Amino acid sequence: MSDTAIARFDADAAARGLDVEVVERPAADSLEQAAALLEITPGDIVKTLVVKRHDGGFLLALVPGGRSIAWKKLRTVVGVNKLSMPDAATALEASGYERGTITPIGATGDLPVYADERVLGRRVALGAGRHGASAFVDADALVAAYGATVADITDEEPVRQG
Repeated sequence: MSDTAIARFDADAAARGLDVEVVERPAADSLEQAAALLEITPGDIVKTLVVKRHDGGFLLALVPGGRSIAWKKLRTVVGVNKLSMPDAATALEASGYERGTITPIGATGDLPVYADERVLGRRVALGAGRHGASAFVDADALVAAYGATVADITDEEPVRQG
């Protein structure tokens, strides 16, 4: 993570009036381990995913931990027939952040944000634009700051048998 990206993150949060707490943390091997390290529930961790539109544009989807994008629901909300996940290099080019660090805060490209309705009403942890850190923010303030479209865009991930 470059100093430029950190400065971009900090400047965007300040410009939007977002109260963000960036917390350094060790790497985690699972959602549950990450939640335990941050002393929050898995659903309070929000993944920011870069999604490619059929027309070549991109959007950001905010997905709570333990859930995954419901492609049919998201396509309906966006109003398109085709969406896909780009490769890591394309996601970096579109957002300015590497996978695992992606956040709307300071993302390049002025990408529209779509938030799953389950993120509302809570303080969430999301990517901080750098490895080894999480950004805590009020989800309602985040949604308002980015004019995010809020809808049911996810499904519960199946329980893994281990």
